[in-house]
Amino acid sequence: MIKIVETFSGFWVDNLEVAKKFYTEALGCEVSDVMGGTNLKMPTGATLSVYQKTDHVPAAYTILNLVVEDISEAVDQLLASGIRLGLYDGFGQYERGIAWGKRVSMGPNIARFKDPAGNVLAVIEQ
Repeated sequence: MIKIVETFSGFWVDNLEVAKKFYTEALGCEVSDVMGGTNLKMPTGATLSVYQKTDHVPAAYTILNLVVEDISEAVDQLLASGIRLGLYDGFGQYERGIAWGKRVSMGPNIARFKDPAGNVLAVIEQ
């Protein structure tokens, strides 16, 4: 078995400068430029690698789940940043794009949104 000492993930965007602004201002990440892209240091300490791709196609799945203590507070902050929430029909979303899964025993309380490149992200209540 291999000995894993660290993990990180990466994804593409269509405009690296726009992505850096979004991830720092809306999500509180720290940015460090690296050859070919940018590293985002999340408030949790995890690192994500972001690369610009001119023919970028947004991921058809959630690329990043952000676990929060209070989903209502997180959604308030995202809305104040101008982010639109509630991407999918049929998931019981109401009250500002939050799907209240815990209320109906259907998973976590979750709200999905997109980054400027169209990639899907989610805040999930702990």
